[in-house]
Amino acid sequence: MSRVIFHIDVNSAYLSWTAVEQIKNGSSLDIRTIPAIIGGDRASRHGVVLAKSIPAKKYGITTGEPVANALRKCPNLHMEPPDHKMYRRYSQKLMEFLRTYSEEIEQVSVDECYMDFTEAAARFSSPVEGALELKNEVKHRFGFTVNVGISSNKLLAKMASDFEKPDKVHTLFPQEIQVKMWPLPVRELYMAGRSSTETLKKLEIYTIGDLAKTDPAILELHLKSHGRRLWEFANGLGEDRVESEPAEAKGIGNSITLPRDAVTEEEAKEVLKELAASVTRRLKKAGQKAGMLSVEIKYHTFESVSHQRQLAKATNREEDVYTEAVSLFLELWNHQPIRLLGIRSSKLSEESEPEQLSIFDIEVEPEEKRKKREQIRKAMDELRGKYGKDVIHKGPGY
Repeated sequence: MSRVIFHIDVNSAYLSWTAVEQIKNGSSLDIRTIPAIIGGDRASRHGVVLAKSIPAKKYGITTGEPVANALRKCPNLHMEPPDHKMYRRYSQKLMEFLRTYSEEIEQVSVDECYMDFTEAAARFSSPVEGALELKNEVKHRFGFTVNVGISSNKLLAKMASDFEKPDKVHTLFPQEIQVKMWPLPVRELYMAGRSSTETLKKLEIYTIGDLAKTDPAILELHLKSHGRRLWEFANGLGEDRVESEPAEAKGIGNSITLPRDAVTEEEAKEVLKELAASVTRRLKKAGQKAGMLSVEIKYHTFESVSHQRQLAKATNREEDVYTEAVSLFLELWNHQPIRLLGIRSSKLSEESEPEQLSIFDIEVEPEEKRKKREQIRKAMDELRGKYGKDVIHKGPGY
């Protein structure tokens, strides 16, 4: 029996939660009904758009664009600063409610999760009926809306939840791919970021269907292992196992089974870079730092080995995790072909916990500049989590 997987995504989460909180505190204005954004600072015109209202979208304002651009498009734009503590509170309430339907929940960011609805589906005439009840109950209880995507694996459920918004339920089962997914622009495929999309356009690949019908060997030639992964996604191939064990119990990690064995250090480093970005993004979403890091290698013979290290200082910075992971990998690898790579963080601590600094850690960068740099990094992580790892490219100095 195939599984029933839901992907549940809060519509414009930061903006919706801010609106609900303001109304709860007596505001007569619902910022969801006017041109409004979350992110940045009006006085300095710095920062990027983290979330936007539907009226703001009508001005051509896009998530991830500089606030200065958004203000040029709509001078009367209403702006609110992000409040990550409040977001975590609403997220926790939502997850507690969703667990009344199924304990099998994998939270992938503060505003989205996967749910294995297979057992719960027996209580309803169809998965769609169950999703509609869940969606409507969220709106009634909490005052914000969600989209629910339904399929037999996580990839297709996520693609389905990104169809028309807000407050909708969509299905995307394997038999529906050719009709519902293949006509879409290739940029709408999960993990198809800007640079990948530009490469695909040069190959005259414009739709997800074009990509699905392309020889994966050609894609690998131009995009390495990421090309084959995109080809698999275009053909609806994805994982159906929902990782429901709490992050606190086992740490936060990720692994990738490679479509073709990695045989060079450069290939392995590319995968480790992708894994480090994913793991640190999830650490930051959970408000956690890691004190221990481990790397796992599964060889083409299916032999598995791992190596771990206590970190000198707890971290959730992508550069730190990547550097440590590469070091662990090079100590561990025996130069045999690699089938799977994984990074796992453990010994987690709260991000807000004070650090014990050595004399070498004393801040030489001005505090204001350091805070601004951290805000930019956090905004970039949030955008990559939503729109893929290459939605933003770092310039010099970051």
